[in-house]
Amino acid sequence: MTKELMLDINFIRENKDLVKKAVKDKKLEVDVDQLLEVDQKRRDLIQKVESLRADRNIAAKDRNIEKGKEVKEKLDSLEDELKRKEEKFNHLMLFVPNIPAGDAPIGKDADSNKEVSKWGEIPKFNFTPKDHIELGKLLDIIDLEQGAKVSGFRGYYLKNEGAILHFALLNYAFKKIIEKGFRVLVPPTLVRENVLIGSGHFPFGKENVYQIANPGKLETGEEVKTPLFLTGTSEPSLLAYFMDKTLTEEELPIKVAAMTQCYRSEVGDYGKDTRGLFRLHEFAKVEQVVICKNDLAESEEYFNEMQKISEDLLQELGIPYHVIATSTGDMGAGKLRMNDIEAWMMGRGKYGETHSNSNLTDWQARRLNLKFKGKDGKTYFVYTLNNTVIASPRILIAVLENFQMEDGSVKIPEVLVPYTNFSEIVPKK
Repeated sequence: MTKELMLDINFIRENKDLVKKAVKDKKLEVDVDQLLEVDQKRRDLIQKVESLRADRNIAAKDRNIEKGKEVKEKLDSLEDELKRKEEKFNHLMLFVPNIPAGDAPIGKDADSNKEVSKWGEIPKFNFTPKDHIELGKLLDIIDLEQGAKVSGFRGYYLKNEGAILHFALLNYAFKKIIEKGFRVLVPPTLVRENVLIGSGHFPFGKENVYQIANPGKLETGEEVKTPLFLTGTSEPSLLAYFMDKTLTEEELPIKVAAMTQCYRSEVGDYGKDTRGLFRLHEFAKVEQVVICKNDLAESEEYFNEMQKISEDLLQELGIPYHVIATSTGDMGAGKLRMNDIEAWMMGRGKYGETHSNSNLTDWQARRLNLKFKGKDGKTYFVYTLNNTVIASPRILIAVLENFQMEDGSVKIPEVLVPYTNFSEIVPKK
């Protein structure tokens, strides 16, 4: 088992410059020196508190009441100070990023992402093709206007064959992931704050998460004080099923998946991709999570395995795509590496992200207190990975635009026909 990238405070102390480089490369604002200063003060206080506790025990044993009172006053004061330092330390630790892989592209944003592979031929039409918004109206399968009236900005309705196609894609992906040996769960989409801290969605990206304004009441009629949030992916709740557990090495790897509704406020992407079905507040997704031993090489094998599942799915659908290695500034704080798959979308005149695959080593596991006991009898933090198997309705953009015909009809990928019971969608007017 490797001990690489185990980002505990000891690692940070011993590799301060490496951690600072990760902060810089990931374009984060983390004061590593302040963290280490707080940590030193915290450790000094721990020593003083332990010493005073020993003095208190001696005073009690000697029945020295005056000495006991004197020690207690000092101890109470130092314990309060230690508690504040511990809280500050734990807060600062939440912002420390994972160390990116050595071959990850270094750059401030998506402009530094690198294409690593490509599949399929971009379709060439001998007619003027329509985008998915035009096709949605012509085929009477998408209603953005009524969606906006009912749900506001980025609201939508899928109708008729469009709704059937949406579920066909999700069910096809869901069946595939079961066949690949993933256990399926129906997890909560309403979760507590500690779940999102554990997955790393908090404090990073908190502005993109919806908080429930009225989380309900207890049986006594008292209002629930604990805030609840809507998840933007099933990843947090899939991981949280195992939080605070110590697994056995024999139980690993754990492979789980879920198909859930997802919610994102998209505040951080204000003004981007405002047309159509690309960037929405509400959508559905099939997500997979792997929990494995703290072995970097093994985790990379699972990363490649999940990557292949998504690529196979797009190839079976016949959708052209390319695979992108995301840059340090675009991958997020917790990731060792992250690959996006972008499918060809004619209406955008470019590829658009449809899948995302990430290896987070032990970064999430430390936040979730998720460990395993090795065959050597020692306890280690696990490694975690996650991948988007499919997300809809965004994938509908690629299906509709790539398989359209001159009259506006759309051919259905052959593998989906058993799920739709129709092979094409034809114009209604």
